[in-house]
Amino acid sequence: MTTTPTPTESVITMVRPMPGFPGHRRFVLDALDDDGVLSALRSLEDDTRFLVVPPHGFFPDYAPLVDDATQEELGLESADDVLLLVVLTAGESLAATTANLLAPVLVNRTTLQAAQVILDDASLSTATPLLG
Repeated sequence: MTTTPTPTESVITMVRPMPGFPGHRRFVLDALDDDGVLSALRSLEDDTRFLVVPPHGFFPDYAPLVDDATQEELGLESADDVLLLVVLTAGESLAATTANLLAPVLVNRTTLQAAQVILDDASLSTATPLLG
């Protein structure tokens, strides 16, 4: 079943599917808290949702290096062009919740083209405690 976005929703289009989700290319970002920190990246193809946050409130030194090909694919010319998000795995509490710093989601703020990028950085983890 395909969901049609309301006129106020901006559709984010993945230039390539997220790993493990080949049929999911169209998403909207739904705020889940009043501050707009916690959001759900919601698929328009079905009920798939990913919890996401901008990482800098939790990981101030996080500065992923994105290859030139990905920057070109998304049309990114500067850091200001990108909305950087990390996917969360919810735990039983906030202290048990983890963030995937190895594979952030980059969204071009202007075109809304996006991609989840798997970084080449052995120091990053797919399960970093959100409250380190």
